[in-house]
Amino acid sequence: MAKQKVAMLTAGGLAPCLSSAVGGLIERYSDIAPELELIAYRSGYQGVLLGEKIAINSRMREQAHLLHRYGGSPIGNSRVKLTNAADCVKRGLVKEGENPLRVAADKLAEDGVTILHTIGGDDTNTTAADLAAYLGANGYDLTVVGLPKTVDNDIVPIRQSLGAWTAAEVGAHFFDNVSNEQSAAPRTLVVHEVMGRHCGWLTAATAKAYVEKTRGNEYVDGMMMSAEMKGIDGIYLPEMAFDIDEEAERLKEIMERVGYVTLFVSEGACLDAIVAEREAAGETIKRDAFGHVKIDTINVGNWFQKQFAAILGAERSMVQKSGYFARSAPANDKDLRLIQGMVDLAVESALNKVSGVTGHDEGQNGKLRTIEFPRIKGGKHFDISVKWFAEVMDGIGQKYREA
Repeated sequence: MAKQKVAMLTAGGLAPCLSSAVGGLIERYSDIAPELELIAYRSGYQGVLLGEKIAINSRMREQAHLLHRYGGSPIGNSRVKLTNAADCVKRGLVKEGENPLRVAADKLAEDGVTILHTIGGDDTNTTAADLAAYLGANGYDLTVVGLPKTVDNDIVPIRQSLGAWTAAEVGAHFFDNVSNEQSAAPRTLVVHEVMGRHCGWLTAATAKAYVEKTRGNEYVDGMMMSAEMKGIDGIYLPEMAFDIDEEAERLKEIMERVGYVTLFVSEGACLDAIVAEREAAGETIKRDAFGHVKIDTINVGNWFQKQFAAILGAERSMVQKSGYFARSAPANDKDLRLIQGMVDLAVESALNKVSGVTGHDEGQNGKLRTIEFPRIKGGKHFDISVKWFAEVMDGIGQKYREA
């Protein structure tokens, strides 16, 4: 029997779990299969195509526990779609006429890899599914086990993706400071833009964490620093529909009464309408290798700012984005426990030659298992009817309905 060799990679955007997941995999293999050789590909699938890798030596194994303290990825990320040959050629990752899936498969075989762990979101793991299918159809002996990473928490059918809890907590901490900008000038509008292309979970969870963080604050009577200034006046998610004129009137009343307005906006809220509006005006919208609109070029928060600032008579308005601050944080205790459970299962599944993505399967009553690749999809919507979100919205007094 050929000796097994384990490789790992992280891909897509950052999330507060990548460093810990890499450290956890190294620790777990060192505990239960220390004889296995471990490598990591640099910068995700780009590293596979280019053959750029890191050999995990004994000193790295001894120090792997330190990775739980850090955000980012210790082995680097990239956004590469192995079924998008044209993009791979354009970026110099493969030659004209080459199939990136075959190049990746041949490189893995050449490196002697028998187990591959992919740590990423739906794009990373659907790409892993494409790779696993190609490998199986072409006689390659390789087990692929993914771990679900995304701050959006939007992977079907996984109940909770790695890093999302931390991102919400850190986003709340970010805005606890930013909210004080309301005291910098009269009639200020502050828009807090939160990550979430198709799914409003992170915006909703960040709002919930912020409310919980500030709920017990003590204030000096008669001073501007108050519960009102620390409050949220509106939340806007991709899953929500609202009447912009009614919202403008509601927010205008708040501005007149207290002198400031605070909004939490998902970067995917009203995205389709904004894109359609710009394309109708003749603008070319930039998209990535996966066909997704490059969200950072759209500036949804700025759109909301423009819609409301003049109507509210804001003397000062600003958009603050917590995304990069939140997604780059180290995992919190809650995520560390989630990571450990998924890492342990990922290693067990890999050694038993079971491919898929580890996670709590919503199709099987939330059971932690290795979910079959064909069932993994992105764009899971946030259920705005859940009790905890309804309670947050009741506290705001905002009217909304499902989009």
